[in-house]
Amino acid sequence: MPGENLSRDEARERAALLSVDGYDVSLDIRSAVGDGDGEPRTFRSVTTIRFRCNEPGASSFADLIAPGVTSVSLNGRDLDPGEVFDGSRIALEDLAAENELVVDAQCAYSRTGEGLHRFVDPEDGEVYLYTQYEPADSRRVFANFEQPDLKAPYRFEVRAPEGWTVWSNGAGELADGVWRFAETKPISTYITCVVAGPYHYVTDSYTRTFEDGTKLEIPLGALCRKGLAPHFDADDVFLVTKQGLDFFHDHFDYPYPFGKYDQAFVPEYNLGAMENPGLVTFREEFIFRGKVTQTSYESRANVILHEMAHMWFGDLVTMVWWDDLWLKESFADFMGTFANVGATRFTDAWITFANRRKAWAYRADQLPSTHPITADIRDLQDAKLNFDGITYAKGASVLKQLVAYVGQDAFLEGARRYFKRNAYGNTRLGDLLSVLAETSGRDMSEWARSWLQTAGVNALTPQVLLDTTGGRIAELAVLQEAPESHPELRPHRIAVGLYRRTPEGALERYARVETDVHGPRTVVAELAGAEAPELVLVNDDDLTYCKIRFDETSLATLRTHLGALTDPLARALCWSALWNLTRDGLLPARDFIALVLRFAGRESDIGVLQMLHAWANSALVHYAAPQWRETGGQLLAEGALGELRAAGPGSEHQLAWARFFAAVARAEPDLKLLKDLLDGTTSVDGLEVDQELRWAFLEPLAAHAVADESVLAAELARDDTASGKRHQVRCLAARPSAAVKAQAWAQVVESDALSNALVEATIAGFGQPSQRELTAPYAQLYFAAIERVWQERSIQIGMDVVRGLFPALQDRQEVLDATDAWLEAHREAAPALRRLVLEARDDLARALRAQACDATAADH
Repeated sequence: MPGENLSRDEARERAALLSVDGYDVSLDIRSAVGDGDGEPRTFRSVTTIRFRCNEPGASSFADLIAPGVTSVSLNGRDLDPGEVFDGSRIALEDLAAENELVVDAQCAYSRTGEGLHRFVDPEDGEVYLYTQYEPADSRRVFANFEQPDLKAPYRFEVRAPEGWTVWSNGAGELADGVWRFAETKPISTYITCVVAGPYHYVTDSYTRTFEDGTKLEIPLGALCRKGLAPHFDADDVFLVTKQGLDFFHDHFDYPYPFGKYDQAFVPEYNLGAMENPGLVTFREEFIFRGKVTQTSYESRANVILHEMAHMWFGDLVTMVWWDDLWLKESFADFMGTFANVGATRFTDAWITFANRRKAWAYRADQLPSTHPITADIRDLQDAKLNFDGITYAKGASVLKQLVAYVGQDAFLEGARRYFKRNAYGNTRLGDLLSVLAETSGRDMSEWARSWLQTAGVNALTPQVLLDTTGGRIAELAVLQEAPESHPELRPHRIAVGLYRRTPEGALERYARVETDVHGPRTVVAELAGAEAPELVLVNDDDLTYCKIRFDETSLATLRTHLGALTDPLARALCWSALWNLTRDGLLPARDFIALVLRFAGRESDIGVLQMLHAWANSALVHYAAPQWRETGGQLLAEGALGELRAAGPGSEHQLAWARFFAAVARAEPDLKLLKDLLDGTTSVDGLEVDQELRWAFLEPLAAHAVADESVLAAELARDDTASGKRHQVRCLAARPSAAVKAQAWAQVVESDALSNALVEATIAGFGQPSQRELTAPYAQLYFAAIERVWQERSIQIGMDVVRGLFPALQDRQEVLDATDAWLEAHREAAPALRRLVLEARDDLARALRAQACDATAADH
């Protein structure tokens, strides 16, 4: 719609003109339960905005995306909705110095997770609602000025179906059939929130007495659908919450400012979580229906703490515009792991960060769409796409480098001053750098220029020269490289570790030096004269953000002794480096797979093991030479089955290997074993095949025509829940049939009947690596459809379709050429759409280069 994609320039102009004193928002959601056979489509939203204009007589606009507007009143004057409302904006003419705008609208319930999402639980027919706004979907629920720097206090009231409970940012109470909520502190539109329905609700409380004797009491709540209540471990959620509140109070010296702290686990959620003050929302998959590894619990704790950090970084102090999105997301990503290690049982969370989060960052930073951490965000579509690995994981990695650069005490003192100076306000990059310069005594401008205002990832490689005896180091240098597209060589604070085997065969560190790397070559003088190493690990302890490379001796050591590395973080860093070599076409995919088969069974860290499983599968599917895929698949399946049988009965390693075996099973005996495990006619000692594992086994069975539609229907009858329905839809789309693929394509591309969660499930089932020939005809259809899909569907669904249905499995030069042809012919397409296609094109080109590397290895 015209005006729906708010630009940065428009936001600047409006912020210079207006300031907002407050909102009163009244929602009537009684229509959510429907009447008879007709599904409800809209709810009533009445908004009163009190705001000032510093240029009386000027014009501006309010934001609203709604099917209809009943009335608009500005300063007591009734305006004609047909004249002032265009579907996304309300024109405001002849503003006074002080203004009151009242908008009575009919807003639409969402099925895409944007705005006010409505979900019907197939298990019991109950209806659940929640809002999700970031970056700009609150305008789908109430009229407002939808930009982060026009903060204001809010008062919400909600009329809901009888028997429901309603939550919002402030504390609420029900009187005379209306839920009324306490006025909020000044906050941005995108972090207001409403959750409503017959949710299961558990309460607790947090108390803190500060050194000056003042006492803080925070009511805690946690809620989920009734159907998930038997699986809801709210005690663990509250434990991590209290540990996090203690940690942030200890380090931030600013009491939690938003009253209560509810955490809602909601269905069909597009994100991991959202930091609405007083009412954080999470995807309900963080409630575990079956047995999971400790990695899942660690991940949930990390997200809880990430969102909690936002109460200060993002909610209390908010960026002016989405250019500085990193001012909240990078900090929250760093603080989530920092607090996990410092406050909870997950003391090895930096290993997960190095292995998992940084992998996301490295990939994003090598795409053609990479951008500086402080990005150029022209409009809201740009903003939506910038919730990426650069803003989150690279930014957090750079902050970890910053802590090493200025020191932890100076970093935290800078944060404390930042909160106190900017509370309830909006900031830019300079506001943060100024306090860090104060507390560290360092000039932050050059650091910020190199790390925050340039893109790309550097590679660091050790160069070792031995003395004439070959027994000691004559000189050790660190070589720094940058890609031609982003040639910045950055200052790095790193640790260089030297490793060798002990008489018992363990590969252990015997020397470590911290140093600053500058320019293309830095000599580490302190290591001259040290005994010759078998392995040199630059960026030991993961202090900086870089791709680690190896000298020839180190790489040879890893090929034969990687499993002997005793330090789990060092192992994780080596695995990550080997994976980057594979992605870059410098290490054949079959060599990486061989390393996984040889050493993954000895990996003690369950998170690293699960990441290795994902990487090995990806190496096989995308980076192995096509003629070797069948052999590689057999090797992975044999290896996974062997490790499954060897793992400790009932252990989380056994569960991880079982899931990996299912993911790579292709041969008839392997599929028969999965079917027998499902039927209970065979077993693996200690392996409990619970409902979630049953679905994991059923997908490969469906994909290889062992489980048909009747089997999947019977499984859904066994698990007739929202989760079961998503699993069934994915498995149905995975079946090896041209008719199945045609139906799945039509449901996603030609229809908008499916909810966001079922679109995601259908796309996941559609693209099976074993079905390349079946999905080949859709490459051409994809390029014919994506511009229309982008124009007609919500941005979330558009992103899901463009990313998820790109013909990546058709890894041939012809598809790369077709992608280039589309990009050439659609230079005027929406920039956000072009970015998604460019990213997919880059992934495909990378895969073809890696396959060529792997094929060359076979020739030799």
